[in-house]
Formats: sequence, structure tokens, C-alpha cells
Amino acid sequence: MKNMILKGCALCCIIALMLACNAKIDKEQIKKEIQAKEDSFANVYNSGEVRSIGYYADDAKSFYPNRPPLVGKESIVAFLTSDLTSPIDKIKYKTNEVFVSNDGNLVVELGSFSVIDSAKTTLNTGNYMSLFEKRNGKYVAVRDMSASDGLTK
Repeated sequence: MKNMILKGCALCCIIALMLACNAKIDKEQIKKEIQAKEDSFANVYNSGEVRSIGYYADDAKSFYPNRPPLVGKESIVAFLTSDLTSPIDKIKYKTNEVFVSNDGNLVVELGSFSVIDSAKTTLNTGNYMSLFEKRNGKYVAVRDMSASDGLTK
């Protein structure tokens, strides 16, 4: 009898473990969550209050063309602040694809951006790739890189 109870408990544990391992990750929901982070980033950047960006992890690295990597959130924020050329130009990000790890803790995002002026003229466009890690229940960017399409006015 005792042996049957142990076997029953072991079977229940195995089934629970199998179900936990097969939990489905809702890729569309994660894509919406990442797009919301991009929208928030754009809103903060467009407001000129870059120092309040919650997008990056403290240990993030960011790669921009023709410059050494920016290491750490403070360094990235300092660069973004110096990059603000005109308070009337607005940036917009679009999440095109997400690649989610099996456990949902890592997400690679491929997206595009555009910068427009107050007359709705496109000043710059390009693409980016970001790696997000879930920390304390929220995604933060730990690595990112971008490249302009070369369109500048």
C-alpha cells in the first residue's frame, strides 16, 4: 500500500512537471508588451526627459554605428540626451517580429523606426534589434543596436 502511494505521488509529480514544461508562451501577447515598451520609450524620448527612461537594464549595452558600444544605462541615457537635436522631431518605433525563448524570459525583437518633423516630413528611417530579459517580472533591454537606412534630410 505504501509503495502504491509513493508511485502515485511520483506519477503526479512527473505529470505536473511535464505540464509545466509544456506551458504555452503567448507570442502575440509578448509582442504587444514589447511594442508598449517601444511606445513608452518613444514618448519619453520625444518629451525630452530621457533620464526617466525605464527601458534599459542598468547593465545594458547599446551599439550605434560608427562609435564604441555604450555600456550601462547611464552611458546610454547620456548619449540619447546629447542626440536630441530638435524638440519638434518625433521618433516612432514599430515591433515587426519577436523571437521568444521557450521559458519566455528572453525576447529578441526586430523592429523599424522613423523620425518625422512637425510638417510630417520623414527625416530618417532605419531598423533595430533588441534583446530583452525578464527581470522582476518585467522586460528590460539588455542589448540593442540600430542602423539608419541612410535617409536623412
